[in-house]
Amino acid sequence: MLSLSDLKEPELVWKIQKYFGVRTKTGKSSTSNEESDNSYVITNKFWYYLFVFGTALGDEAFYSSFIPFWFWNIDGAVGRRVVLIWTIVMYIGQAVKDIIRWPRPGPPVVRLQSKWSLEYGMPSTHAMVAVAFPFSFLLCTVNRYQYNIPLGLVIAVLWCSVVCLSRLYLGMHSVLDIVAGLGLTVLIMTPLIPIVDYLDNYLLTDPTSPFLLLVVSILMIVYYPNSGKWTPTRGDTAMILSVCVGIHCGAWLNYQLGVMTTPDLTPPYPIMWPSYTMLGCTILRTIIGFALVLLTRAVSKTASYNFICALLKENADVLKKSDNSLSNKHKTIVDLGCKYVTCGMIGFNALYFIPQLFRYLRIERPTFFTEI
Repeated sequence: MLSLSDLKEPELVWKIQKYFGVRTKTGKSSTSNEESDNSYVITNKFWYYLFVFGTALGDEAFYSSFIPFWFWNIDGAVGRRVVLIWTIVMYIGQAVKDIIRWPRPGPPVVRLQSKWSLEYGMPSTHAMVAVAFPFSFLLCTVNRYQYNIPLGLVIAVLWCSVVCLSRLYLGMHSVLDIVAGLGLTVLIMTPLIPIVDYLDNYLLTDPTSPFLLLVVSILMIVYYPNSGKWTPTRGDTAMILSVCVGIHCGAWLNYQLGVMTTPDLTPPYPIMWPSYTMLGCTILRTIIGFALVLLTRAVSKTASYNFICALLKENADVLKKSDNSLSNKHKTIVDLGCKYVTCGMIGFNALYFIPQLFRYLRIERPTFFTEI
């Protein structure tokens, strides 16, 4: 039986990598963890592409595309709840990672990716989001829609398994990192799922909720745990928090202005295949929406970065080229502030201005403003 210390050993990860077809060119363990060292050979392309896809399910690119798509085309009420769960789970996971400060597995593990190599490894936030995302969707839709629940459970388990295995296959986490991430998420979601409806109702209906969201999220970023060295974890956490704030503020404004109304029907709702007209509107919403998201990102990023630099009396071009370090406080402030404003505006526009444009163009999803 494996002990906790055994689960932490890099040799166990290396055995998993070999099982799925990763080999070193020399036949011996690699002593390098750089993706570009070409010390390894992929002997099974199926597993490689599957696990590269799996790890992308926990990446920023996936969140930034899937979350707006879900709101515009599927269900806003479920989306708000899932984003809230995802934000809380990710914040706790990222903070714990920088408190524990365990390194990622070293030799003999071959690191097939280096994107997250500056971050600490324990717990695996990919494993955490692999539980939080699919299972929160499942739990938030089980009483809202009529569908095959066992099939949904199978999809959630497969999603979680592929993401977790991808982190081992790519050499980014130990088995203990994965197990800890899964266990921590279950502990967080157990009390969170029963109260998420009440939290969403408060954030949507209470006149003070935007103020609370802004104050609490900024304090969470300011008092984020000191990692002992510069890592991108704090910046990523600021982005996640600000997206959540923007989304809920956008939904709150829709509700407070009376745009949102109570639906005529009560759940559970049947799932129907879209007509050609509905499918065409979905494509239009997606294209127009993402074009506006990219525009929002470009404008907000440039404007907020330059504005905060001006407040701190820093040259924006010089500051961008300076080193990332804990001692470079002005760059940290500017980067965090820029990410907070930019992602907050993206979330807000995705839930308020862009749906209003859809309504003006008469391509809105009919139930968007009834999903309370």
